[in-house]
Amino acid sequence: MADENIKQAIVDRLRLDGHVIWYIVEMEPGVSDDVVLDLANKESALLLTADKDFGELVFRLGRVASGVILVRFAGLPNSSKATIISEAIARHSDDLPGAFTVITPTTVRIRSIGA
Repeated sequence: MADENIKQAIVDRLRLDGHVIWYIVEMEPGVSDDVVLDLANKESALLLTADKDFGELVFRLGRVASGVILVRFAGLPNSSKATIISEAIARHSDDLPGAFTVITPTTVRIRSIGA
């Protein structure tokens, strides 16, 4: 599931890669982070977001999540972001469910949500 702060170009690239992507912009734009997390959990979907607030929801407030991928890319073109995300998901696909993952231009950090 892609949060509404994820650009269409990234969603398009992931769909081209064969991923089923539910996009908040196409579903319920403007809903709260809690609702976004609930929608992702309902579908047992990983949540792709650029919103750091999901870290607080998952770790500080103990909200259950199927998995969160937080992307941190300042100043990169959307095509570069899409490539980095696509490659990280392909490389780490088995590790992403049940984890909070942070993807930057140079690193992928994966932390079990249960840890």
